[in-house]
Amino acid sequence: VAQATTEAGELNTNFAGAYWPWIQTPSTELSKNVWAPASTVMQGVYAFNDRVAAPWFAPAGLTRGRLNASNVKVQMNRDLLNDLYDADINPIYVPAGRSNEVYSFGQKTLLQNQSALDRINVRRLLINIRRRVKAVANTLLFEPNRASTLERFSSLVEPIMAEVQARQGVERYKVQID
Repeated sequence: VAQATTEAGELNTNFAGAYWPWIQTPSTELSKNVWAPASTVMQGVYAFNDRVAAPWFAPAGLTRGRLNASNVKVQMNRDLLNDLYDADINPIYVPAGRSNEVYSFGQKTLLQNQSALDRINVRRLLINIRRRVKAVANTLLFEPNRASTLERFSSLVEPIMAEVQARQGVERYKVQID
């Protein structure tokens, strides 16, 4: 645990998250369960999260945080869970009464300073919006820089933001292009 917290503490980015400990997951190639880093199955958690909710919901907890795993390498108590979370490591564990069910119970990025961006769902919200707005901007890239172009850009971005708001990504927004 000490090595994991030290290594995670050396990073400072809101584009990554750390998960611990290793998990036991089925291997179709070996026809048996194998031990692997939790990160190997977290993509499935993210995909499930996006399918049932949206990228800006937390890929964690009992609703959206279940991993394709049956056990964890280290059983955790509350103190260890808190120590990991304080070190920006998202704990993976089997909650009491849920044997053979493994969950992610954190969504912190590796950003050292406290910020809205120290949460995975917020970073993914911004990535989602940025990609969509960039695609709109690319359609207008070589259009003249005049009021009508800016109005068109705004009219194309507005539905994107309205959809994000309708799906609980933001409470309010303002499209301002100048």
